Amino acid sequence: MTDDDLVWMRRAIELSRLCPPAPGAFSVGAILVDAGGQEFARGYSREDDPVVHAEESAFAKVPGDPRLAGATLYSTLEPCSERRSRPVTCTEHVIRAGVRRVVIAWREPSLLVADCVGVERLGAAGVLVEELPALAEEARAVNAHLLT
Repeated sequence: MTDDDLVWMRRAIELSRLCPPAPGAFSVGAILVDAGGQEFARGYSREDDPVVHAEESAFAKVPGDPRLAGATLYSTLEPCSERRSRPVTCTEHVIRAGVRRVVIAWREPSLLVADCVGVERLGAAGVLVEELPALAEEARAVNAHLLT
């Protein structure tokens, strides 16, 4: 973990606050940062579609971008490994894009999905996943509508 990781995750948490709260859906922010430390895409849950996930929204803005191979994805929540609303999970989006590093604030609780295995699937695909537990409470707080 670096100081830059904390800065980017705080920005992703701010982004997650833009999500319209929805019953049965987490509010998540995601930012793609290139190897040079520059943001090149961002997204948040329900940004332009009632079922779009944050990571999916960010990736949709830069399809096939060569910067993805050296990018870090900052997501306030573990990328989903199971989805009802779309055939492609966020975990699969990360793998298909070729992103090599993912930083999350917290792991998905077993509230909506019994056993999210996004971190495990990413690791099995060779993606480095790092967790920032120091910011987990801030990311959870945005989702108070689900956790109370």
